[in-house]
Amino acid sequence: MNNGKEKQPEKDLTVHGIRVFLVDDQLMVGETVRRMLAGEDDISFFFCQDPTAAIKMATEVSPTVILQDLVMPEVDGLTLVKFYRVHPKLKDVPLIVLSSKEEAITKAEAFRVGANDYLVKLPDKIELIARIRYHSKGYINLLQKNEAYDALLKSQQALAAQLASAANHVLSLLPPPIKNGPIMTDWYYIPSAQLGGDTFGYHWIDKEHFAVYLLDVCDHGVVPALLSVSALNDLRTQTLPDTDFRSPEMVLKTLNETFQMEKHNNLYFTIWYGVYNIKTRKLRYGCAGHPPALLITRDNDIKELFTENMFIGGIPGIEYRCAETDVPLDCTLYVLSDGCYEITRGDGTIWGLNSLKTFLLSERGRPGSELEGLYRFVHEMSGKETLDDDFSIVKITFN
Repeated sequence: MNNGKEKQPEKDLTVHGIRVFLVDDQLMVGETVRRMLAGEDDISFFFCQDPTAAIKMATEVSPTVILQDLVMPEVDGLTLVKFYRVHPKLKDVPLIVLSSKEEAITKAEAFRVGANDYLVKLPDKIELIARIRYHSKGYINLLQKNEAYDALLKSQQALAAQLASAANHVLSLLPPPIKNGPIMTDWYYIPSAQLGGDTFGYHWIDKEHFAVYLLDVCDHGVVPALLSVSALNDLRTQTLPDTDFRSPEMVLKTLNETFQMEKHNNLYFTIWYGVYNIKTRKLRYGCAGHPPALLITRDNDIKELFTENMFIGGIPGIEYRCAETDVPLDCTLYVLSDGCYEITRGDGTIWGLNSLKTFLLSERGRPGSELEGLYRFVHEMSGKETLDDDFSIVKITFN
């Protein structure tokens, strides 16, 4: 029997009507309860007189509360309670035991096997309806909570898949290592979040000039990654307007005008940009708020390549200073982010740039990639699952 109408879903979460399922072998009890609930338009009533069919019917009805008689032929009421509590669809449904017995032992046993409430039948109409509403409300809240959790989980899984796809796209923009020729390259990149704020690149501008650059957006996540990729694309495709990409000062100036903070979610970035002339063996470079690049000669002399300039996106119209250095034979350039050396050790001290220099010198000439070795070293030293900042380093070998 069903004398109520169930509400339809609205908005995001399903609106559940109250569904009462009574199991009692006495038809008179079923009719009495039906009449008690007949005036409640938001309550649907279902009655099962055959206890052997109760489990099957309950799974079909999907009740918000079960009224269970104790003394019945063929199947004992407490046995049904046990069955409800192990059934995957019914285990959380509130269960009110209806019994003609007021014995404490019987009540205790009912609660032990999983009953939520106990009423001596037949109870007063007002009390019965109040208890039905109370238990149904709690169960409906649980259903909606589980529904919201499932929706959130699906949303998080979809977002994770999208972030993974975006991260793969960012990686696909990074240049492959150059293994042979007058200039050879290698790099190592581990973002601190699924989408980091660092990115880098290198390419031949023409037959004589080779550009290398690494930039670091001030935050991590989707929006900083979009800014990072946008700037990277402008550099690698050489699409900045009215810019000679052989001139670091001009590149930095145009980047600053193009990526002003107020137009890009108040985000700024630092960058190191250098251009190597293969004929003159000179490297012209500029920093915009970025750490110095390190040039190491075959005699193990280290030179910091740094110019003091404001970061990109701060103040429009400013000029950027650049510098130039000779590039001896068989020397190596390391362009990096501060995530490679600003590592907090267990005692709270910072590892630092000078420590990084010492590490790079000690690793020169050893087999294997010192870049991967550097990452493993600082990662272990940090004692954290993930570093606090992106780890980005590019190695350029000039033959």
